Amino acid sequence: MGKDKFVNPEKKILAQKLYLVLASLFITSLVVSNLIFQKFFYWHPIDFEIFGEKLFYLSVGILPYPITFLITDLISEIYGKKKANQVVTVGIFAAIFSTLIIYVADSVPAMDNSPVDDLLFKKVFGSTIIAVLSSMLSYLFAQYIDIHIYHFWKNLTKGKMLWLRNNFSTFFSQFVDTFTIILLLCITNVLSWDQFAGLLISGFLFKVLVALIDTPFLYLGVYLFRKKFNLEINQEINID
Repeated sequence: MGKDKFVNPEKKILAQKLYLVLASLFITSLVVSNLIFQKFFYWHPIDFEIFGEKLFYLSVGILPYPITFLITDLISEIYGKKKANQVVTVGIFAAIFSTLIIYVADSVPAMDNSPVDDLLFKKVFGSTIIAVLSSMLSYLFAQYIDIHIYHFWKNLTKGKMLWLRNNFSTFFSQFVDTFTIILLLCITNVLSWDQFAGLLISGFLFKVLVALIDTPFLYLGVYLFRKKFNLEINQEINID
């Protein structure tokens, strides 16, 4: 375990504010990814098919989602496992609350001259409840797995080899997340079963690529925090 760093009151306030900023970015990315998932796009650096699906035929909901894993890794590294688990739990409540708001909005009938009528609203947000419930199950497993594996490698390497714990934890947790949500969306008939294998492989490969790309950003974030708060390797900020 990394030993706690007790900062002076002024820097403690700054550390708390930065934690709130990271938590806000995390929650926003999570909620938005659940709202926009029904739009799909095709990112084609290469023209290749897997089980009948184009490689990187993806939901736009996947775009903000990897940000959540980058943020939880950064929080894990700087603030510790407890704070990372806290922001994950808050994110779950935020997503469920947003679903309740959408449910209420969908239940209110639109007036005749409303720019968005009931049919269009339901088409865009109608599957959101199913999507969020599915996403929450996969998200719950994936994020806690990510944090657990991250700290396992952090303790094993005594705070060194940041790239190892960042990528190993993300690779495994992202596979769990991708597999679970696609499975649940197929079970609930949001997606067809013939799309399962192709979307699973395509989604996972994309997330692996993003995880590799975000590693330098994690290094930069950790470097800036350590410099600002005079942290040693494997040392965490205590903001309680």
